[in-house]
Amino acid sequence: MRGKVWKFGKNIDTDIIIAARYLNTSDPKELAKHIMEDADPKFTQKMEAGDIIVADENFGCGSSREHAPIALKAAGIAAVIAPTFARIFYRNAFNMGLPIFELKEVAEISEGDIVKIDMASGEVVNETTGKSYKFTPIPEFMQELVNTGGLIEYAKKEIAQGA
Repeated sequence: MRGKVWKFGKNIDTDIIIAARYLNTSDPKELAKHIMEDADPKFTQKMEAGDIIVADENFGCGSSREHAPIALKAAGIAAVIAPTFARIFYRNAFNMGLPIFELKEVAEISEGDIVKIDMASGEVVNETTGKSYKFTPIPEFMQELVNTGGLIEYAKKEIAQGA
């Protein structure tokens, strides 16, 4: 995957990702209209499908709501990169098919940079600066979750194949 970077700081909680006032719907397209609104009111107007969020530590902290990764994915965010993620967000992201990557060197990536991520090899290449960074590759099963669109789609595929 390859996309333009949008930067956010530390401790971006699920209420910043998708504010509770919008949780009166479970429609991913409606949720997508409001991602990151409290951090940047014009974010959804500026970002494009395929863009990548790069944040500081503890991304996705707060409540255990699945709406946060659902809304990011529905908005077209290709991936999130941060040094650390809240554990429940980490699990929810993969279950919803949103790839996330733990990378310590996020301070070296700037907003507007173009980065390319190789999930299998565990590499992020900042095409703007030419620097590359290694992260622990995502296990094959979790890559398959992302590639099939999340846990529900993966289960449907397995059932259809008689597994």
